[in-house]
Amino acid sequence: MTAAVSTRLSRGILGRLRLASQSLTGQGHGSVAGAVRWMTAMQAQDMQAALWAVGQRVPGSHAGDVRGALDRGEIVRSWPMRGTLHLLAPEDLKWVLDITADRLIRGMAGRHRELGISARDVGAAADAGLQLVSGGRAASRAELFEAFERAGQPTAGQRGIHLLGILCQRGLLVQGPVAGNQQLVVAFADWITASRNLDRGEGIAEWLLRYLRSHGPATERDFSWWAAIPLTEVRAALAEVKGQLVALEFEGTSYWLSPETAALLDVGSVPGARSVLALPGFDEFLLGYTDRSLVLPPEHANKIVPGGNGVFRKTLVAGGQVVGTWRGPAAGRSAAVVPQPFDTVNGLRPAAQRSFGRQAAKYLEFLRA
Repeated sequence: MTAAVSTRLSRGILGRLRLASQSLTGQGHGSVAGAVRWMTAMQAQDMQAALWAVGQRVPGSHAGDVRGALDRGEIVRSWPMRGTLHLLAPEDLKWVLDITADRLIRGMAGRHRELGISARDVGAAADAGLQLVSGGRAASRAELFEAFERAGQPTAGQRGIHLLGILCQRGLLVQGPVAGNQQLVVAFADWITASRNLDRGEGIAEWLLRYLRSHGPATERDFSWWAAIPLTEVRAALAEVKGQLVALEFEGTSYWLSPETAALLDVGSVPGARSVLALPGFDEFLLGYTDRSLVLPPEHANKIVPGGNGVFRKTLVAGGQVVGTWRGPAAGRSAAVVPQPFDTVNGLRPAAQRSFGRQAAKYLEFLRA
């Protein structure tokens, strides 16, 4: 359906609607598992950034709560799409991999040939890995790579991490409890005992609906890139689920979102107009879309991803727009959390500075437990 909009749309309004969809406007979720399940998948290549991304969506939570959810298997971290680690609910991982793994592995075929990884090599690594962790055991990455080496599978030059990635994408292994700065590797079947099973069409339709509810306003192209699913399949899925969504037209593009989020336009006050958020690098608010210009002015994109190197800096968000970056406390230095607004002349206004101060205190408290 198409919304009858009483509030004039702007980039700021659409950005604030995204904040609301992503549970970043205050209410949030009551548990770590609930927050991850709502988002379906959350970028988690950087562990510390992933912890804070979840923490921002679960009021009153601490880093230890997110680590505890990983330790208990209430959430899992694997490579479901784009060759990048994500957090998911355990029951969702299998059906998501059923949709994405074949295409992802085919897309890496050239790199696998460079590394000398054949189907026989994958089989040998699988046998060695499963023998190591079967029966509920867990192994460090170093221990797993030693098992690969004993099975005649070299691990140098990224070969080991690619073998691990393939075995995780095939649903044989998964990352489990946290040990220090890494997760231990466990057998998928031992760690995830209850999985949903969806056929491809059904799975894509559900995934698209959940993405648009948790990330909207977003486009079909945003989801196609995010989930690495061909646009033709995404459009077929959209035809099935669009009756449960609302469409907004902005600058000639159709954006989709949930009716609940769209209803914020009717009350004439979309939340987040005066709040400042200190989001981690790689947060879904920015990374979860192929076109980020709706919330990040293109002239500032290089300040978030310098040189296009794929490493996203922490973002400062005000009124639904990315307005700068921020630095957290460095080891051995003062526990300062410092804003770095794009506007280096005027900086943050007093009200925004106070709002950022509350975010800084929240972040430091999050790290303490």
